[in-house]
Amino acid sequence: MPFRLATDPAHTDRVNEDFAAVGADVAVLLDGAGTPAGFESGCVHGVAWYTRRLGGLLLAEATPDRTLADALASAIDTAAALHGPACDLADPNTPSATVAAVRFTPDRLDYLVLADSVLVVDLVDSDPLVVTDDRINAAEQEVRRLHPAGEKLTRREFDAGLAQYRNVPGGFWTAGADPRAAGEALTGSVPLAGVAGLALLTDGASRLVDTFGLLDWRALLDLLHTQGPQALIARVRDAERADPDGRRWPRSKRHDDATVITWRPAN
Repeated sequence: MPFRLATDPAHTDRVNEDFAAVGADVAVLLDGAGTPAGFESGCVHGVAWYTRRLGGLLLAEATPDRTLADALASAIDTAAALHGPACDLADPNTPSATVAAVRFTPDRLDYLVLADSVLVVDLVDSDPLVVTDDRINAAEQEVRRLHPAGEKLTRREFDAGLAQYRNVPGGFWTAGADPRAAGEALTGSVPLAGVAGLALLTDGASRLVDTFGLLDWRALLDLLHTQGPQALIARVRDAERADPDGRRWPRSKRHDDATVITWRPAN
């Protein structure tokens, strides 16, 4: 399968916490959830260490004889065992990641999305199918709602409040140390005959559409088809540099790690 991918760190002097890998018929993309400034993670390894191990394990586990959710649960369980006794996996800020994965079979495309990375499927006879898990948005709104009216919500208070909603029933889920998160992922299948292409994007790349509003999903797919994933990331960086203080497009990070995987049929 003709996959293409590109990734770019938010800052050249910091490690890229995204992960992307492809096999013959599987693609896996992860966006590591960094520990907020001023907080301990409970882990001695770090986010990039975790995303690389979880991503590699998921790629290996996503065999045709099991569901992608089962594969993710096994990968999470195995990755958790790699931490060792020095890591406190019960800490809500322990390294975790969003996950987006696809797998091709002879007649269908299987997909899985956990948290706010994005899958966009270019369908032959209809508008693009866009799959993303936006439960984190509801959690963020709840943190703000519960804050006393009239008092400024500091970044530290916001981050501490949001951590209480991560990987708990009624909150939002990421792939951390609890394999139950795999059962919370959005999963499905699409007949392969109706698929003209697809893109997997971390939120650092999808922000050209869902934060900046400079493209819609159709235009994003067209850009990826004609110019490739690196061109999309370049457009993101141009927009970020044009609004360095977030006045036009308020956002939590001026720049973010950005990663894209694309696929189109060979013919």
